[in-house]
Amino acid sequence: MAYYGGGGYPPGLPGGYGMPQAGYAPPAAGSYGAGYGYAPGMQPSVPAWSAAPPGIDPNVFQWFQAVDLDKSGRISIAELQQALTNANWTRFNTETCRLMIGMFDRDRSGQIDLNEFQALWTYIHQWKAVFDQFDRDRSGSIDVNELNNAYAQMGHRMSPQFAQGVVFRYDPIGRQRLSLDNFIQSCVLLKSITDAFRLRDSAMRGVIQIGYEDYVSAIMFNRL
Repeated sequence: MAYYGGGGYPPGLPGGYGMPQAGYAPPAAGSYGAGYGYAPGMQPSVPAWSAAPPGIDPNVFQWFQAVDLDKSGRISIAELQQALTNANWTRFNTETCRLMIGMFDRDRSGQIDLNEFQALWTYIHQWKAVFDQFDRDRSGSIDVNELNNAYAQMGHRMSPQFAQGVVFRYDPIGRQRLSLDNFIQSCVLLKSITDAFRLRDSAMRGVIQIGYEDYVSAIMFNRL
């Protein structure tokens, strides 16, 4: 039986209960490593006099200003997608960007402000560190075995068949590997499903009873 442990979410973020194993360290802010991060032309370029507001990391503030193309003070899904790339320079898929913004969009506006963006910034860098740990050949993607090991480290003790199914579902071009955006998408959904399951499993037995409409609603709204 699969057992949900502490994982699926970077530590220190809203609703998170995961804690990566010892030795985990997120990369320095503003640095994804070769082939990742900013899309071409999106590197932040902010005058030295433009100071970050109190409590906001200056690197985050600079990137926010670069990503906020319409200067509305909020980041949309489309703006975030334009700013993020995988190792092969493909942009993050729309669904991953939607899920990431949805996790931090507290007022349900469909966009995130600077404070929400700072939480998302931390989230992306921490997941990138997890991804890199298992992308040992630096191919920019992870295979089924690497994915299963990543889930295990995050506390999700799932079967190899589960990881195989995830790769089949979230690899759009049939390479049997996941790029960074697809990896994040699978982990966000796994975290959401696990949180919903835990709410119904107060005894922590790994088994719940759920009504039909509750089950269908949870699936339809990405809650289970």
